[in-house]
Amino acid sequence: MTLFHFGNCLALAYVPYMIVYKFSGLAEYGAFWKCVQAGGTYLFTQLCKMLILATFFPATEVSTGLDVVGEFMKSTVDFADLVGIYFVMSKIAGKGQLKFMVAGLGWATAELLVTRLLPLWVGARGVEFDWKYIQMCFESNINLVSM
Repeated sequence: MTLFHFGNCLALAYVPYMIVYKFSGLAEYGAFWKCVQAGGTYLFTQLCKMLILATFFPATEVSTGLDVVGEFMKSTVDFADLVGIYFVMSKIAGKGQLKFMVAGLGWATAELLVTRLLPLWVGARGVEFDWKYIQMCFESNINLVSM
């Protein structure tokens, strides 16, 4: 029964991404490798963000209150996402709609693989059924729409 739960969660999370790719017209343009490149840019951007946060903003042991300047500086690292999306949009040749679809679908798919594949693999195959994995799959669909 746990294999069925895992398959259900996997289908609920990943099939909408395949449907969007197939029926949005991206398959007709042969944009698969462009989506993979957008996903690779997402991975590189996240790696750079982690390295910047770990190098320049290390965690402090002493909690003397809220460090407003430090927290503001940590939140500015999120501009790396904008730089990554700009890079993807500038390197893709094609119409405007194609650029937006490739960048959004590649970025969202890479985010789905990185953040949800391992928890689904470990948790949804467990002995006990848990609703949090179904909820996680629905959240991935919401992320697809919001990207």
